[in-house]
Amino acid sequence: MTTPAVHPVDEKLPTGRLTALGLQHVLVMYAGAVAVPLIVGRALRLTPEQVTMLIQADLFCCGLVTLIQAFGATRQFGIRLPVMMGVTFASVAPMVAMANASPNVEGAGLIFGSIIGAGIVSMLLAPVVSRMLRFFPPVVTGTIIAVIGISLMRVGINWVFGNPFGPTAPQVVDPAHAQWLATVKSLGGAAVAPGAIASGAASAPALVPPLPQGLALVGTVPNPKYAQLTHMGIAAISLVSIMLIAKYARGFVANISVLLGIIIAAVIATSMGLMSFEKVAKANWFDLVLPFEIATPTFDPVLILTMSLVMIVVMIESTGMFLALSEMTGKPINQRQLSAGLRVDGLGTLIGGIFNTFPYTSFSQNVGLVGVTGVKSRYVCVAAGVILMLLGMFPKMAALVESLPTFVLGGAGLVMFGMVAATGIRILAAVDFKTNRNNLFIVAVSIGVGMIPLVAPRYLQWLPHAIHPLIESGILLASMSAVGLNLFFNGGKGDVAASVEASRSFSGGH
Repeated sequence: MTTPAVHPVDEKLPTGRLTALGLQHVLVMYAGAVAVPLIVGRALRLTPEQVTMLIQADLFCCGLVTLIQAFGATRQFGIRLPVMMGVTFASVAPMVAMANASPNVEGAGLIFGSIIGAGIVSMLLAPVVSRMLRFFPPVVTGTIIAVIGISLMRVGINWVFGNPFGPTAPQVVDPAHAQWLATVKSLGGAAVAPGAIASGAASAPALVPPLPQGLALVGTVPNPKYAQLTHMGIAAISLVSIMLIAKYARGFVANISVLLGIIIAAVIATSMGLMSFEKVAKANWFDLVLPFEIATPTFDPVLILTMSLVMIVVMIESTGMFLALSEMTGKPINQRQLSAGLRVDGLGTLIGGIFNTFPYTSFSQNVGLVGVTGVKSRYVCVAAGVILMLLGMFPKMAALVESLPTFVLGGAGLVMFGMVAATGIRILAAVDFKTNRNNLFIVAVSIGVGMIPLVAPRYLQWLPHAIHPLIESGILLASMSAVGLNLFFNGGKGDVAASVEASRSFSGGH
């Protein structure tokens, strides 16, 4: 069998197919892309117009950085694999802390200054991180990729049933309890007649003490908006549609099974009145994204150091993503390519700071889509990058995508994120567990450690805040555990060829 002249990763598809496949990638990552500007914008107490500008700039930069990563810009920048770039959630906690300490435009300037500084530091550190590739043999990469998939399943499940925080929390505050607390607040420090608050509990007028700072009620009543049957039904229709299209369709239609499943679910949601287009009607047709539009960056060395630590964490996670794509596409990557990919994490973060947005990294959600579709061409992500830049400049288009309810995406999420976990399991299938039983310990302990933040997210409440960015990511914990245990049991004799061996073994797996 002769080797094809063009690797599937470098295959250029017709424009129509590229557009549809690119749109599919955009829909998968859109919810995550707009979540961070919403969270940070609200923490900074920015105006709705400024938050809208944050979202537009974020989409524009997502597209621009994706183009650099997937298409490549000189030998120094771009992994040249089907990678989508988006805002890293690892940066949310430190940015919200900065916003709480210094809100409004002044706080925004501090955040953007720390992002610009961290981007420069990350570009300088990329070659150092890339030299760690030899510490990632198949037993390590398989474990990490499985944990990535399992961690992402939480996202897909929350899309189906409702997010665990905010308006769709599993439980809400009892309205009667909320009314009682509001009454107490209004009477703070006043004399209260017996029975005004607690029926007959007091025999003489009492003085209501001031409420402790931060006092809040805990939800105890089931939330009717959580896990609604109609939402679950639409997510199930999306999932079943994807399965049927994948089984019975052929060629291009089979490749866009996820996109078609989302469209079918969206049509049903619209017909049931569950999807609104008000935001589309109100949005402008065109708006140019400009640098430093919200705030001028302010450079604080401590905040730059904090964000740089986050970016080191992000680059280690990106290494896992790149290895996952190497396995899925059958294209081995060497240290120079890995360094070029990691350098884009830094460059993207620098660009994000300049355009007043956030740090960027490879989006793990889209790794699963490569596995589902079997389309390995990086030009699909190039097309997706162009679409994202257009969404950033045409607010009406962005508003249309934003109108998709999360439960419409839920069924697709289960397929895609499960595919990432399945890829990890497939890599582990090639690992020698029979003659080297120590590999079982590496996988078992590392998956267990990676589950800690998922099962017990508050476990770090008594640990120093300085190390929280290092230990609140299950993916990073699993990575550190797998690398450390592999060194302990097997030593550090692996090389780059061993690290990408699985991609040769499974290059025809899709």
